Amino acid sequence: MTLAPETPPPATAHRRTVLPASRPRPVEPGGERRRSLGLSRATDTYALLGAACAAVALTALLFVWLLPFDGVVGFLCAGYVIFLALYALLVSFDEDGATVRDRVAGVVVRGMGLIMLVALAFVIVFTLWQGRRALPHLNFFTEDMTLSGPLEPLSVGGILHAVVGTLEQIAIALVLTVPAGLLCAVFLNEVPGRFARFVRTIVEAMTALPSIVAGLFVYATVILGLGTGRSGLAASLALAVMMLPIIIRASDVVLRLVPGTLREASYALGTSRWRTAWHVVLPTARSGLTTSVILGTARGVGETSPVLLTAGFTAEMNADPFDGAQVSLPLAAFQFVASPEPAMIARGFGTAATLMALVLLLFVLARVIGGRAPGQLTRRQTHRRVLASRRDAERFATRTRTRTGEDGRTPPAPSAHPFRSSP
Repeated sequence: MTLAPETPPPATAHRRTVLPASRPRPVEPGGERRRSLGLSRATDTYALLGAACAAVALTALLFVWLLPFDGVVGFLCAGYVIFLALYALLVSFDEDGATVRDRVAGVVVRGMGLIMLVALAFVIVFTLWQGRRALPHLNFFTEDMTLSGPLEPLSVGGILHAVVGTLEQIAIALVLTVPAGLLCAVFLNEVPGRFARFVRTIVEAMTALPSIVAGLFVYATVILGLGTGRSGLAASLALAVMMLPIIIRASDVVLRLVPGTLREASYALGTSRWRTAWHVVLPTARSGLTTSVILGTARGVGETSPVLLTAGFTAEMNADPFDGAQVSLPLAAFQFVASPEPAMIARGFGTAATLMALVLLLFVLARVIGGRAPGQLTRRQTHRRVLASRRDAERFATRTRTRTGEDGRTPPAPSAHPFRSSP
């Protein structure tokens, strides 16, 4: 029997229809056009640049020729509004309404972030530039203002007393607020009820407490009521009043994000509530709790009025926070800038730059100490785990050798009924 040769498939069977790039995409059977989820395209860049150039030109035309407007701030605000309108118009030529709103919202969000970044950079650069005359002097960081007056040059005097005062006051405030704040946050999450809701309401109200009120409270209760006098400890108490609600509120939000399944698994293993909070909840939220402590520190380290009311002002070094007036960096910067002398103003901006560097250093240390991910161990903890595993392995090996005996034979298995006597 002879088989007929197979006919090759037509050439058109493997041919694909390729649409040119300029041809629109086919419409789905439902009548809707499939939206592209890819990254930005060339038309988006052209629309962004075109809207920016047209906004600058149109704003300049309005401010210079047509309307009696003036000022850099007004020019930027008007140009930004015109830019958004033109960008929405250009995008609407190629996209539908939902895509236009999405693109405009994305531009607004990125624009706000860029504005905040520019403002932060401006503050940092302006502070460093104004304090450039004081920062190169070594005595600025190693001396106090005991022998320096308003007319003295920058080669005399420094801010060592303010640095010591800030470090001591913030350290005491953190010792008081971190344990209390974390304990209160754990209570609000682990022991719900009417009293917890009442405490949460009080904490939320205290977050908006003016700093001068906290200073007056400590001044009336500690300085006048107890007669202790102005000191760094009183300033630390005032700062603690400002920092405590911030730490509690931020820690409360972080602890709410811990999955409830972790708590349920711990309870299922027979663990008590406080051991679950200590060994499960807090280690899981370690990074977020570090952020809450950073926020509280940022609130307290820049306060001026509570320190002025409770610690006073001094030009001498006072390393004892329990006796005598003690100055901080924000208060020293405020006093220096208030002077009309250029040297004192330069000292004030140099003090502000030192404060920013000190805050950055504290934040980096806090991130290094408590910024590990849940379950991530340090080198020392890993070494301890390895040593514990080796000890367990040796103990198991010793127990196995004891059971098998010296001859290497395994003893017979025990009876299924150990309490039944053999016949």
